[in-house]
Amino acid sequence: MLIYNVRIVTMTDKDIEKGYIDIKEGKIADLGEMSQLSYTPGENDINANGMTAYPGFIDCHTHIGVWEDGLGFEGDDGNEETDPATPQLRAVDMINPMDRCFTEGAMAGVTTVISGMGSANPIGGTFVAMKTAGSKRIDKRIIMDPCCVKFALGENPKTVYKDKDTAPITRMATAAIIREQLYKAKRYLEDMIEYEASLNADEDADRPEYDAKCEALIPLLKREIPAHFHCHRADDIFTAVRIAKEFNLKYVLIHATESHLIADELKEDNPDIVIGPILCDRSKPELKYHTIKTGGILNAEGLKFAICTDHPVVPEQYLPLSAALCVKGGLDYKEALKAITIYPAEIAGISHRVGTIEKGKDGDIVLFKDDPLSALSQPCMVFIEGKRV
Repeated sequence: MLIYNVRIVTMTDKDIEKGYIDIKEGKIADLGEMSQLSYTPGENDINANGMTAYPGFIDCHTHIGVWEDGLGFEGDDGNEETDPATPQLRAVDMINPMDRCFTEGAMAGVTTVISGMGSANPIGGTFVAMKTAGSKRIDKRIIMDPCCVKFALGENPKTVYKDKDTAPITRMATAAIIREQLYKAKRYLEDMIEYEASLNADEDADRPEYDAKCEALIPLLKREIPAHFHCHRADDIFTAVRIAKEFNLKYVLIHATESHLIADELKEDNPDIVIGPILCDRSKPELKYHTIKTGGILNAEGLKFAICTDHPVVPEQYLPLSAALCVKGGLDYKEALKAITIYPAEIAGISHRVGTIEKGKDGDIVLFKDDPLSALSQPCMVFIEGKRV
């Protein structure tokens, strides 16, 4: 499939004012200026004259398909509130890819989401990066699984467990539970390495007893995937940084509501950050300093961040509108576009497939006639892996 006569915002260093995008077998096979096109477009190709192509939008933190639209307990699979440490739980086993909110997100140009469990538990489980359209089977829509381990600090675990007569009911207990499980996983990994190293010399060496929780944390300890820390308040943000440093983890600060108050301090560590939800009220004490100015302040300090909806807190289709509100709060317009394309792709570890319009990447393309961040705009066409959705 060929899209031609189109302005291309690649999200790289170079945009193309009038060019083409050639998609074959779901991948971008070629792109360039119209003057470089070596063959005549066919009748099934798309003349996008007057339109602009953008990479498919990416939401770096959602719970789409987890709290299903229009359902109560039957569609609520977001939190396993029976154990505060559940790293062995996998989002791929909880998400309903037929939730209609995926369609609403895709129609707004959101082609990739990172989705998973909520923040009831200090350690929640693993998230999955996936497409918003395609097969009815989630396994065929996965980009990366697992893509991170979810941790939660602050009010949420305290609120959930305060009436259960079990820890955590304080911030220090939340951090202690996280540390204890990470230490257990670290020891488990060391024992596994020692066991495997001893096999050549001792065929009767005892393999460590299987531990699902520790196994789930091994990719994290090996720095193959990052920790995503739910944290709003400044002290919780620094607790996340502290724990990540103790265990040499790659990490991402999720929500980071008060990050604009400590941006100068955060520069010392230069963490990846996901801000949002943007379009929401101050529904709990941790959100006291919520503002649409956060993105602009972080950007001025040179900190990289993505913007999220936290769906269903903000419906998935309002990711572009969330970026627009950040622009209203002082964020540079191009940086706002990057915060829903290339930056979340980089933060999620999937930039080899999505986030920019480049040769070899997935054919996730969104065509607009108007400003994509305008509340009045709607995509003319949306393609996921070269298929019009």
